[in-house]
Amino acid sequence: MSKTAIALLKKLTEADAAPGFETEIREIFRDELSDAGDISTDRMGNIFCTRQGTEDGPVVMLDCHLDEVGFMVQLITKEGFVKFVPLGGWWGHVLLSQRLTISTQKGKVVGVTSAPPPHLLSKDAREKVLEVKDMFLDVGASSQEEAMDELGIRPGQPITPHTLFMPMSNPKMLSAKAFDNRCGCGLVIQAMQRMTGIDHPNTIVGVGSVQEEVGVRGAEVSVAAANPDIAIVLEGPPADDLPGSDLETAQGVSGNGVQIRLFDPSTICHPKLAEFIIQTAEENNINHQVAVRHSGGTNALAIQRNGQGVATVVLGVPARYIHTHVGIINIDDYIAALDLLEALLKKLDKAAVDAIYAG
Repeated sequence: MSKTAIALLKKLTEADAAPGFETEIREIFRDELSDAGDISTDRMGNIFCTRQGTEDGPVVMLDCHLDEVGFMVQLITKEGFVKFVPLGGWWGHVLLSQRLTISTQKGKVVGVTSAPPPHLLSKDAREKVLEVKDMFLDVGASSQEEAMDELGIRPGQPITPHTLFMPMSNPKMLSAKAFDNRCGCGLVIQAMQRMTGIDHPNTIVGVGSVQEEVGVRGAEVSVAAANPDIAIVLEGPPADDLPGSDLETAQGVSGNGVQIRLFDPSTICHPKLAEFIIQTAEENNINHQVAVRHSGGTNALAIQRNGQGVATVVLGVPARYIHTHVGIINIDDYIAALDLLEALLKKLDKAAVDAIYAG
């Protein structure tokens, strides 16, 4: 199973999908789930795989966001350098001297992020975190004409990190870009595949939503179409088991299992749903860690507010260094999340959902 998961994660993380430009991931989602249910899309770019239940059971939405943090071409200078704006949250410290990929009509163009060299800056300027607006991308062009006419670079094109998937010396530790949220994409795909051929009363709607990194825009639309009774959001949340962290309070430790997020500033998990999920993990001896977070937000923000309200939980694979060029996860955490997801789908029938909402 882990070999299958690793192969899928490699395919997902090496694809490029900045917010608003999710085509590559959407096509992987479509191809992987072509036999798992009915595939459809909406005008926003969200993709749905719907597997009808055997009875008039509840609708369970499995949500993942397809996009990763990236950038957009703002302009090309006379000298052929590319200025860009962020799509999602970036910290200047992690950006300089990194490779980025521009997706153009003529193909992909790789450049290197740079800025005025430190020996040309004042001491005060050298000690500050450089802002994205002060950086540029060097694509090796000698002029604006070369960058635009020969390389095909235009304002408005998406830019993503140029990073290869790579297992580390400990083969359980995997490094790649965009584990936020290719972990979630993989989990939705594999959970839907696992349910293929299994009779179950509930209807499962696997959703790949767009533009989460710029404000959960896709989920605002997709949840209205899915109209779920229960929602499970699959994520690649930040791990907090790093030097300088308070390990006593760490709730996203690599290797400790799937993270069950009960709270962040955008969402409070329904108490009975939380109890149901934790009990399911314990009954199935699935490694898990419960998280109550000071910060962060996910598509659960939009999903829980649909209609009369949707009991929603976030399950995640802790990922080190999210929103950078290279993150790290432990494949055991991913498999734990997948096992828990499968167990939940098999248990969430009408009686279980009615009990969650009772009282």
